Amino acid sequence: MLVSINPSLERPVWLRAPAPVGENYRDLKQLVSKLGLHTVCESAACPNVGECWNRRTATFMILGNVCTRRCGFCAVQKGAPLTVDYDEPRRVAEACATLGLKYAVITSVNRDDRKDGGAELFALTIEAIRERIPGCKVEVLVPDFQGSRDAMETVMNAHPDVLNHNTETVPRLYRMVRLGAQYERSLDMLAYAKRLRPFVPTKSGLMLGLGETMDEVLQVMRDLRLHQVDILTLGQYLRPSRKHLPIIRYVPQEDFDFLKRAGCEMGFSHVEAGPLVRSSYHASDAIS
Repeated sequence: MLVSINPSLERPVWLRAPAPVGENYRDLKQLVSKLGLHTVCESAACPNVGECWNRRTATFMILGNVCTRRCGFCAVQKGAPLTVDYDEPRRVAEACATLGLKYAVITSVNRDDRKDGGAELFALTIEAIRERIPGCKVEVLVPDFQGSRDAMETVMNAHPDVLNHNTETVPRLYRMVRLGAQYERSLDMLAYAKRLRPFVPTKSGLMLGLGETMDEVLQVMRDLRLHQVDILTLGQYLRPSRKHLPIIRYVPQEDFDFLKRAGCEMGFSHVEAGPLVRSSYHASDAIS
């Protein structure tokens, strides 16, 4: 059930992102179209698409652009999943090479129709990028694979440089925000990835402004550290459309600053916190 939005809640003047314009933006858009690829930047209506694409960086989304889950916050299309395209890893690698990337970020839709949740395609994409661009670091932002440890093993055996899985929100809001997900399952998958490859940084992120309290956010942060998560991202939830969950609160920068300090004190190796921060925003900074 959606919470009624406060009609007096207006977007703050400080919450502005660069417009998606410019030569690099147009070139990247043409490249993605030419290769028949998807990006979370476009499919999830990321506010940073203008900034990132003009820096010639993008987060590629594999396994199609139709998700098998119906999370209340996400703009990605929902419905019957697309056929798996086994040529997609090669094309993602080609795009990364064309852009001259030294750090690639790969994510996917949820594929609950597949036994491995799409883990095979993550592994193939990592391998394709490494073959095409030796030395390019690869971060993967994976779904929970419905708790399949075999799936996580498939991904980790391909040796990603960073394993990211978002907890997204606090446990109390899961039924509203992350339909089909389980908080403890997400923590378990992050911990299992670390157990498989102890020296590979693990990463997670939360959206703020959905009705969580500061104490709840701090508890999630403590839980993540207890499960040996290294990198944390915190950003403001922005409503993609009136069909999605409403924004309960715009979180001021001073709250993000407080949480960043708290995260550093807890032992996170890197905390990225701010209204426009997203999972892959300035991702390479966390391990440079």
